[in-house]
Amino acid sequence: MAGLGVMGSAIARRLLGCGRAVRVHDIRPEAVAELARDGAATAQSPALLSPLGAASGTVILSLNTAEIVEQVAFGPDGVLSRAPDGVLVIDMSSIDPGRTREFAGRAGKLGAGWVDAPLSGGAPGAERGELTLMLGGEEEHVARALPVLGVLASRLTHLGPAGSGQLVKSVNQVLVGCGFAALAEAAALVRSAGLPPSQVLTALSGGRADSALLQEFFVKFAEADLSPTGRISNMVKDLDAARDHARSAGVPLPVTTAVAELHRWLTAAGHGDADNAALMHYYAPLEVRP
Repeated sequence: MAGLGVMGSAIARRLLGCGRAVRVHDIRPEAVAELARDGAATAQSPALLSPLGAASGTVILSLNTAEIVEQVAFGPDGVLSRAPDGVLVIDMSSIDPGRTREFAGRAGKLGAGWVDAPLSGGAPGAERGELTLMLGGEEEHVARALPVLGVLASRLTHLGPAGSGQLVKSVNQVLVGCGFAALAEAAALVRSAGLPPSQVLTALSGGRADSALLQEFFVKFAEADLSPTGRISNMVKDLDAARDHARSAGVPLPVTTAVAELHRWLTAAGHGDADNAALMHYYAPLEVRP
C-alpha cells in the first residue's frame, strides 16, 4: 500500500486487523514506522511493495493528487516500473476521472490492471469496514479487487469503465461539501442561541433535515470538535475537480463553487490541514476542541 495519511493508515490497519499481509510505503518515515509497529512490512520504494516488485500482486494507492498517483504508479521507481505484468493497482485516491482513464490505459499497455475505488465514509468507516466504494474498471479487474475491498466496505458499486468511480465520487463530494457548509451554518445558529447540540440533533432526527451527515457531524460541528476525520484541503481539491469537470461538460455549479471558495478561504487562513469541522472558524471567534 502506498500513502499513509489519515485514510491510508486507517485502510492499512483495517487490512492488518482482518489478517491480511500488508506492505506499506510513504515518503514520511514516521508514518511507515507507526504501521510497522502495528505489524505491517515496509518497502523503501513503491516498486518494492511486494517481495518481487509487486509482480502479480495487488497494490492500493491512497494519495492526494493525480500528479502523485502518476509518480507512484509510473515513475522510475514506481509500482509498475518492475515486472508490471499481472499487477492490479487499486487507486482509492480521489482524482480527476480523465486522468484515471489515462492511467488505466497506460497500465493496460504494461499488462497491469487498474481499478479506481474512491471512497466515502472517512477514516472511521475504514476502521469499521463500512466504507462506501464507487468502482470503475474492467469487469475482470474489479472481480480481482473485490476480495480485498470487501473487508473495507459494506457497499461496493461497479459503475462502469475506468474513471466512472471517480466521477461518482465527485458527485458525492458535491453533496458532502455543500452539506458540510449547511451544517456549519446551522451549528453556528445553535451555538449563538446556547442550545444543547445533542438535543437539537434529537429534535431534527426523523424529519426532512435528517441524514447520515447530520447524525455523524452536527454535534461535532456545533462543539467545534476538530478530531481528524478529513481535511479542509482535500475538500478544496475535490470540489475544484468537480467544478472543472462540470465546466468541461457545460454544467453550471454555482453552489459548489461558492462552497469551494469557503473552503479555500479556510486554507488561506492556515486551516488546510484541519478537520472539516474547521468550517466553524468562519464563524469566529470560537473555542475549538483539539
